[in-house]
Amino acid sequence: MGGADLTLDKALERYLRHVAIERGLSTNTVAAYRRDLGAYLEFLGAAGLTRPGEVTAAEVVGFARSLREGDGALAATSTARMLSSVRGFHRFLLEEGVVEADVAADARPPKLPSRLPKAITVQEMGALLATTDGDDERDLRDKALLEFLYATGARVSEAVDLNVDDVLTTEDGAGAEFGTGDVVRLFGKGGKQRIVPLGSFARAAIDAYLVRVRPLLVARGTGTPALFLGQRGARLSRQNVWLIVQQRAEQAKLAHEVSPHTFRHSFATHLLEGGADVRVVQELLGHASVATTQLYTLVTADTLRDMYTTAHPRAR
Repeated sequence: MGGADLTLDKALERYLRHVAIERGLSTNTVAAYRRDLGAYLEFLGAAGLTRPGEVTAAEVVGFARSLREGDGALAATSTARMLSSVRGFHRFLLEEGVVEADVAADARPPKLPSRLPKAITVQEMGALLATTDGDDERDLRDKALLEFLYATGARVSEAVDLNVDDVLTTEDGAGAEFGTGDVVRLFGKGGKQRIVPLGSFARAAIDAYLVRVRPLLVARGTGTPALFLGQRGARLSRQNVWLIVQQRAEQAKLAHEVSPHTFRHSFATHLLEGGADVRVVQELLGHASVATTQLYTLVTADTLRDMYTTAHPRAR
C-alpha cells in the first residue's frame, strides 16, 4: 500500500481509523491520539513538511524538545504520552508501506517518577458513602453509583457505559465461577469484557435505585438502557460522576483530594490489605499486566512498615 502522494493529514485519518476499528480502542483514547498527533502535525507543518516521507528523525527530536522546553513545557507524563502517540503513528506508516523507515524508532520518552496510587482509608470511604444515606432521588442514585464504584473498582468510563442488563445474577449462568450471587459485566479498554462480583451493599443500593428512582428519571428522558442516569433522564457523563464524587467528598469533610479514580485505587488497596492475591486483584481491575497491579502492593507495604515501626519495641 504505497503512500507517495499521501499527505500527513490523510495519513493521520487512516491511522485513527486503524486504531478505532482494527485495534478496537475506545472513543476517548482515539480522541487523545487525535489531539496529540494534531499538535505533532502542526509542528511539522510549521517546518513546511506536508508528507510522511519528508519527516526525518531530526523533526521527531525537535518535537520532543519543544514539549520539554519553553513557557509551554509539559509535564513528563504528558510528554511521554505524546511521544508514545508519535511513535505509534510512525510505526503504522512503516507497517503500511507508506514510508521506508521508522524515523521515531529511537525517540525515547522521559523517565517518569514512580508514583504510588492514592487511596483513602476504609474509615474515610465509609464516611464518604454515608453522605448518601438519604431517601430522596439524588441520595439514592448517588449511593447506588458510589457503592458500585467501590464494590467493583470500575473505571469511571466503565461505570457510565454500563447498561441495566449488565447487572447479572449467577443463576443465569454469568460469572458462575463466583458461585451464587450477583455480578456485573464490565467493558474495559479495547472493549475487553470481564465479570466482577457485586457485594451485598452495592446490590442493595442498586436495587433501591432501580425500584424507586430510575423509573422516574427515565420518564424525564427519551429512554435509554443506561444504568446510571442524570436528573433529566440521560446517561450520566464522566464529568457528572466527577462532580458527584467531589460534592460527596466535601460533605464528608475529607482532607484529601478525591476523584472517581480514588474509588478504584481504594478498591484495590483495601482488597490487598485484606489478604487478596495480587493476581485476583489484577483480574478484577482488568489490568493486562500484573506489574500494573503490583503498584498497589507498595502502598500496603508502606502501611505494614508504618505499623511495624510504631508497634515493635526494637523497630527504631
